[in-house]
Amino acid sequence: MSTEGVSADPAVGEAERRHQAERDDEVRNGREVTPPTDGADSRLRRVLADLDNLRKRFGREVERERTDERARVAAEWLPVLDNLELALQHAGEDSPAFVEGVRAIHEQAVGVLTRLGFPPFDDDVGAIFDPARHQAVGAADSDAPPGTVVAVVRPGYGRDDRILRPASVIVAREPLD
Repeated sequence: MSTEGVSADPAVGEAERRHQAERDDEVRNGREVTPPTDGADSRLRRVLADLDNLRKRFGREVERERTDERARVAAEWLPVLDNLELALQHAGEDSPAFVEGVRAIHEQAVGVLTRLGFPPFDDDVGAIFDPARHQAVGAADSDAPPGTVVAVVRPGYGRDDRILRPASVIVAREPLD
């Protein structure tokens, strides 16, 4: 069998094999076969290539939509998480069982965000202020070098390539003379 005219593209190769099998069946059944013109072969290859490109583009769009929906759902969780953190801050030691229950729910909510691809930022205090990861909500005098994060007011969530919410931070400022 000659490899002339056989495409390296598996979809085109499969279509050519099916077309050849159909022609062989027609010859066996006594029907006359007219060979396809070069124009029909090239149109078939173009159509199959367009179909392959469409399939790839659709796959990319589905993945983008899936990622965007995951971010939307995760963003809906952020106020719940913030309120749980506030409850833990204000609970004190009044009812240890209640505080432990709220802490467990908070950890579960953080786990959900992490599984969705948006883990909390863990290394913000002491880091250099990064406008892509941080939102400065205040400045404070500190022994730390200017521009260093000295406190986190509200944690941030996400990864470097996809941030759900920047961390709200307080940054060290230049000492006033």
